[in-house]
Amino acid sequence: MSLPTLLTQHIVRRPQRIALLQHIAEQGSITRAAKSAGLSYKAAWDAIDELNNLAQSPLVERSVGGKGGGGAKLSAEGERVLRLYQRLQALQAQVLEAAEDASDLDLLGRLMLRTSARNQLHGTIRAIEPQGCNDLISLELPEGLLLKAQITHDSTQRLELQPGTQVVALIKAGWLEVQAPGAPVTTGHNCLNGKIEQILDPENGPCEVRIALPNSQILCALAEPLLLRTLQLQETAEVQVQFSPSHVLIGTPL
Repeated sequence: MSLPTLLTQHIVRRPQRIALLQHIAEQGSITRAAKSAGLSYKAAWDAIDELNNLAQSPLVERSVGGKGGGGAKLSAEGERVLRLYQRLQALQAQVLEAAEDASDLDLLGRLMLRTSARNQLHGTIRAIEPQGCNDLISLELPEGLLLKAQITHDSTQRLELQPGTQVVALIKAGWLEVQAPGAPVTTGHNCLNGKIEQILDPENGPCEVRIALPNSQILCALAEPLLLRTLQLQETAEVQVQFSPSHVLIGTPL
């Protein structure tokens, strides 16, 4: 099975995060791999979540340990991606030599923008339903999870979207409403269920809640500590999140 187009392009554009796979393979620990790669522990987790979300199946398998700990190893798919990355490294020098001017690389960098959206979920368009000047896009995530995005019809045409197109659903963490399982869902909203994997409690402001979906993709949501205590939501607890289709942005490869 070939790699998804979006993950392949990520390998080319974000080599420093793919390189983290090498450190994990060597160190067998997220903590040690982060230190070896020159990343913070949190940055390493963010990178792993992003890679796993973009792949058809998780690239890194984790076992949670004590504070700041836990073991990690590459899955069979992760080892395959790492081999691809190593082959691309051999080609990188040739590409740089082919650039006629340093400004060529600057231009490519501007064309390959990164996004501030914490949640980047790889999926495939299954249906497009016209709704006036907007379109309701039905997306299928790995293992059959579904969500909907509402974008303008002009955006659908500009991105050349159609059933079968692979895309990335972009959702800001602050757009996710954390709820107890079985809570009422606003009509027309997306609703995903998962298990709280980790709660990062800052000194001030909302907590960062990492939610593992049934398909192993990770959602990052923001929630006030008081809300989590009121709903009795803690690590390993089942949780529900809802969000409007209008809060789902669609990204495609250049």
